[in-house]
Amino acid sequence: MPTLTHHDKIAVLDLGGGENRFSPDFLDQVNAHLDTALAEGAQGLVTTASGKFYSNGLDLDWLGANGDRADWYVGRVHALFARVLTLPVPTAAALPGHAFGAGAMLAIAHDYRVMRADRGFFCFPEADIRIPFTPGMAALIQAKLTPKSAIASMTTGRRFGGEDAAAFDLVDAAVPEDQVTSTALELLAPLGGKDQATLGAIKNTMFAPAVKALTGA
Repeated sequence: MPTLTHHDKIAVLDLGGGENRFSPDFLDQVNAHLDTALAEGAQGLVTTASGKFYSNGLDLDWLGANGDRADWYVGRVHALFARVLTLPVPTAAALPGHAFGAGAMLAIAHDYRVMRADRGFFCFPEADIRIPFTPGMAALIQAKLTPKSAIASMTTGRRFGGEDAAAFDLVDAAVPEDQVTSTALELLAPLGGKDQATLGAIKNTMFAPAVKALTGA
């Protein structure tokens, strides 16, 4: 269950202690916490988790039981990616463990990523599980990665440990477990106080093609 706390003026959203898959209820809770963080004047956002997963991504069990709502569900996931991508405050994903599939995409949507160095994988498994990227998902990833890094991560299903993920610029830093969240906070601390309307406009301009691919807007 996602929970929201604050570290000085930075909101810290803990996605939970399980696999943190994107059920509709999970998406509702995350969006509600983002609403709260912005309403309370947060000057930055760190997302993290309290278990061995940052997020395992799509809730495939829910999708299997609700195939007639697949388009609605994917649209909601896309909308969360677009929201985080253009959030009008600096953002960082602190990855204490595995980030797979759409969970890794959520991390990519942040401005910065910090990953545990010794355990956990960052992985886009789509090539191995026979689920092609949607155009929006591909646009999101390619908006953040170099062509070399996109090829290495999107077409192989490779599981990147922290050091490898940093070498391929999938994450900005790989650090010991007890420094993951503090490093993310340190990245954002000097960046607070920006005008939100201006920062939001900048991000929307920077990532306009990805936002359009994700939302159609």
